[in-house]
Amino acid sequence: MEDAVAADGKTVLQGRYELGRVLGHGNFGRVHAARDLRTGRGVAVKVVAKDKVERAGMAEQIKREIAVMKMVSHPNIVELHEVMATRSKIYLALELVRGGELFSRIARGGRVREDAARRYFRQLVSAVDFCHGRGVFHRDLKPENLLLDEVGNLKVADFGLSALAGNARPDGLLHTACGTPSYVAPEVLGGKGYDGAKADLWSCGVILYVLLVGSLPFHDDNLMVMYRKMQRGDFLCPPWVSTDARKLIGKLLDPNPSSRITVDRLVETPWFQKTSPIPKALKAPALEPSTRARDDVDDKDKEEPEALNAFHLISLSEGFDLSPLFGGRSRAGAGGILFATREPASGVVSRLESLATGRGRGAGSSMRVTKSGACGVRLEAASRGRSGTRLAVVAEIFRVAPSVLVVDVKKDGGDTAEYRAFCSEELRPALKDIVWASASGDDTPGAT
Repeated sequence: MEDAVAADGKTVLQGRYELGRVLGHGNFGRVHAARDLRTGRGVAVKVVAKDKVERAGMAEQIKREIAVMKMVSHPNIVELHEVMATRSKIYLALELVRGGELFSRIARGGRVREDAARRYFRQLVSAVDFCHGRGVFHRDLKPENLLLDEVGNLKVADFGLSALAGNARPDGLLHTACGTPSYVAPEVLGGKGYDGAKADLWSCGVILYVLLVGSLPFHDDNLMVMYRKMQRGDFLCPPWVSTDARKLIGKLLDPNPSSRITVDRLVETPWFQKTSPIPKALKAPALEPSTRARDDVDDKDKEEPEALNAFHLISLSEGFDLSPLFGGRSRAGAGGILFATREPASGVVSRLESLATGRGRGAGSSMRVTKSGACGVRLEAASRGRSGTRLAVVAEIFRVAPSVLVVDVKKDGGDTAEYRAFCSEELRPALKDIVWASASGDDTPGAT
């Protein structure tokens, strides 16, 4: 079904969104202001032309962008509300952010005051660390991709160049050189592979410098000259930049990724902590990216599973495989568990709680249990694993019929190998007898 034109001449998208003025153009389409006819709220609708995407060989990039945005729901990240598709177009209904780009704010007024820069930077770090906790690396952080809402809150946008932890090669590193030269980390251009999280933190350092100084730390018309400056960490801070800010910028713009500051250390620096405590909404994702859920699992019996809609069906497709948007065949991914059950939601949650608390007597330390979504739970290990991160697993429960539920289990943090071992050795055996057997008689939770 293509766009319909209403009696008043306005274009209505699939009976849901009334399209308004064009906000901007991209390589593969345009972005409209729109109104959600069901709720009345304003949204931004990104219209992507399939033929242009396919001619440019960018279908995988668009699918990855959609999958990533579905994964990263955070106050400082532009929200993806819905995905729709027709024979010729893909439509992304996005949060409408009315304040424009941070780049425009700097271009109009120059450098910002240090307290304002700190506020923007805290929000940026909160969003970036949240992404990293879910194995997502942005790879194109710059002021043009940071939007401001009506009250000045920062929103990270444009995940078109993002990568997932699973995209790394066997050496554990990413190898695609991408991003904007003035903001990209030197190791990204070095050709030997790079850690996506450390590369993003370099970009955060460049953004902080731009906020406080009003210009780039490394700039030259000759890209090779600029690259050599980046490799040496050759930049100067003007005298108006405070000592604590200079120290932090220096630690972020460390050309050696091995010694570059991490988020855990960054949020403890005097400049980041100065003046007032970090607001709770920002501090939680920055320090513990996975603790946004409320600790009220005891209310699970009062919650009803959310009904599956078309967007859920897309997002639950194997490995976030969005090939159907382009008419392609689905490809099986690895690592997740997706199964149907006739067990009530409270029973599924109780199984998971028992598994989490029982680990202390068996395979490992017990796991913290928190609520996730309308009816689901999140399990997080009490101790850090071999990669230095805590294993975290989210189980979301959806209703597809009055007596049939679908349970979607996926990794929410930690080492992938540890997650797979946890699934095969502990999670699958714990859930086996509540799985609704398929017609083929396979009664084990399926990997997706």
